[in-house]
Amino acid sequence: MLASLVKVANEPAKSAIWGRAKNRGSLGYSLGSASLVCATPLLGIIFSIIIFDFQGSVADFVYAAYSGNLSLILPAYYFRFSWHALAGYAFWVIFQALLFWGLPGKKSFGQPTAGGNTLSYRTNGLSAWLVTHATLGLLCMLGAVDPGFVPKNWVDLWHVANAFGFLVSGFAFIKAHLAPSHQRDRKFTGSVLYDFYMGIEHNPRIGNDFDLKLFIIGRLGMISWTLIDISNIAYQYQTHHVITPSLVLVTILHGIYVVDFFIHEDWYLRTIDIAHDHFGFYLAWGCIVWVPSTYTLQAQYLGHFPTVVSRIYLTIVFGLGLAGYIVFRVANNQKDRVRSSNGNCVVFGQPPRYIRAIYKTADGKVHESILLCSGWWGWSRHANYVGDLLMSFAMCALVGTTKPLVWFYGFFMLVLLIHRCLRDESRCHDKYGKYWQEYCRRVRWRLIPGVW
Repeated sequence: MLASLVKVANEPAKSAIWGRAKNRGSLGYSLGSASLVCATPLLGIIFSIIIFDFQGSVADFVYAAYSGNLSLILPAYYFRFSWHALAGYAFWVIFQALLFWGLPGKKSFGQPTAGGNTLSYRTNGLSAWLVTHATLGLLCMLGAVDPGFVPKNWVDLWHVANAFGFLVSGFAFIKAHLAPSHQRDRKFTGSVLYDFYMGIEHNPRIGNDFDLKLFIIGRLGMISWTLIDISNIAYQYQTHHVITPSLVLVTILHGIYVVDFFIHEDWYLRTIDIAHDHFGFYLAWGCIVWVPSTYTLQAQYLGHFPTVVSRIYLTIVFGLGLAGYIVFRVANNQKDRVRSSNGNCVVFGQPPRYIRAIYKTADGKVHESILLCSGWWGWSRHANYVGDLLMSFAMCALVGTTKPLVWFYGFFMLVLLIHRCLRDESRCHDKYGKYWQEYCRRVRWRLIPGVW
């Protein structure tokens, strides 16, 4: 049987290396990478200015910029430094590193990489999330920490996180050249700027167990999400003496998403972030700065400017968010269950329909994967993204305002997930070859049936 698999595996793939493409050395990719490295921090500062100085109004900010009045505001946001913020952020990073390294957890495995490495991980994220929130809750009760610390020191914390994000990105870039963890999984494109932005190493590690990618994404990125929300709830109460239902419901939806991430952390090891993307500025700075600062824009706005929204409206929108979560979770569970049972299960009450796809890694080994063609995956090749988008727009709609800033997260996720669809399909085509072509023939729609 193995001989037949080897024979088939030699047919479909254009290259044994099906990971990230190498041909990214053009001037366009270099300029694009440099632009994103410069523009994203600037955008983060602009979001803070819009909230704090223009009450969330993008139109007022644009008018001020056009009339030249921003020169009076910008000095208050650039080149800020606070020992208070530095100490708080350093405690946060060190505490998360100790939990990541020290807490017990299930031994889980990622997918085989293009270089042929199947890495093990200690998935203790849920324990880290619980310990973090319990510890900070206790510190707040004892009066050692102000529960509204984050919004009160937001700009200073943002600058510290921004510096740390660039520091980690630079460290990952240098490490990839001098001391790579898995040499076969490095990708050099010929563009220093693109390599810095998208990363060279696939899974850089400190020692054998401390995986930088999972730590930055899962701990500094995901755990901060709910902490920022809760701190804004405290700030809203301290400042306005009220806690609005809209902020509570936004926090609940964020909490559901984050806790689900940690409950299924071993599943996350097989997603595009861990299984495909290399570790550079895109993931390092993105999860240290971009995720905490832009994914929580709804809570930041509501913490400063409470909105009053009808209960009927909130109920409907929150219900849509829960529906999105159900689609997201059921779709992911279907794929995981079919693959873990080798197809010996039911999907929507019927035996699953699937394609057994054969592929090779750079070490010459042959592997088999299942491409599910029924259940939610019979309707869409990226069914989980549909649920993700429903949740994202519900999180924005709960704020109860038409101000574009609070809707940024929803539209950003729309662009991000469409781009991921295209990246994922290109990678799967290179990886699975003719099997992927057959899968696309069976499942016509990429994302939303009847639309795209």
